[in-house]
Amino acid sequence: MESDSLPEGCIATILSCTTPIDACNLSLVSTTFYSASQSDAVWNSFLPNDYTSIISRSVSDTSFISNSPSKKSIFQALSNRPIIIDNSTKSFQLDKKSGKKCYMLGARALNIAWGDTHCYWQWTNIPESRFREVAELNLVCWLEIRGVLNTNVLSPNTHYVAYFVYKMINSYGFHEYPVELSIDTFGGQSSNKNVCLNPNTEEKPDYYYGEEEILEIRESRQGLQLPNVRRDGWLEIEIGNFFNSSLEDEEVQMSVMEIKSGQAKKGLIIEGIEVRPKDAN
Repeated sequence: MESDSLPEGCIATILSCTTPIDACNLSLVSTTFYSASQSDAVWNSFLPNDYTSIISRSVSDTSFISNSPSKKSIFQALSNRPIIIDNSTKSFQLDKKSGKKCYMLGARALNIAWGDTHCYWQWTNIPESRFREVAELNLVCWLEIRGVLNTNVLSPNTHYVAYFVYKMINSYGFHEYPVELSIDTFGGQSSNKNVCLNPNTEEKPDYYYGEEEILEIRESRQGLQLPNVRRDGWLEIEIGNFFNSSLEDEEVQMSVMEIKSGQAKKGLIIEGIEVRPKDAN
């Protein structure tokens, strides 16, 4: 049976069982497929069941969503840019290819040791951040940042990856010693690793180190994972990954820590921790 001989409603049902990227690609097959691919029935299947509830928590202008004439337009609005929710502490977005949920815990949603002590951290606004406030490190020796996200807000049966999102401006103390990143779930999945947050691997350790200490520091940095530059200009580094089966209501605990060296650190600007599907853009 040729595909064009199928009723449009039948084709729409088939498309709704695929993914957004598949529906867009299959819309090129024929005019019947194109017409079916535009239907609300197809794009409603790609929207999470609780999307209206999530939108209602937004503190940003969502008129571009509420005024959307179709379910496809709503999907595009939610996947093209994040909406800010929960009193500007988190953001929500849909992955364009899969329709899976993406969340970012902003700095205000994280537990930052001494985060409200002005001599250690300051809360400020910068134009390139999606949030009203970011946390800027003034000076600490004990770096401890923790975030928690419940798996019931995520898409089920999905592999997720958590990323630490940040900038470094006039920073020091991050090229001498590695930072430990860890991720844990109550279901038993856990991992931790040492990374280098400083993207400038050529930066020299501070002048007060002796030659032997400098050599040790350089050797300790070799082979460590380095951050990548995101399309929005921020740096990101992978904390770890986990599988959300949706069978149990669990908490994912993520941390960024450097508490062993006693090294003073400054110049870190925290955007947040983003959790998005594996292979998402």
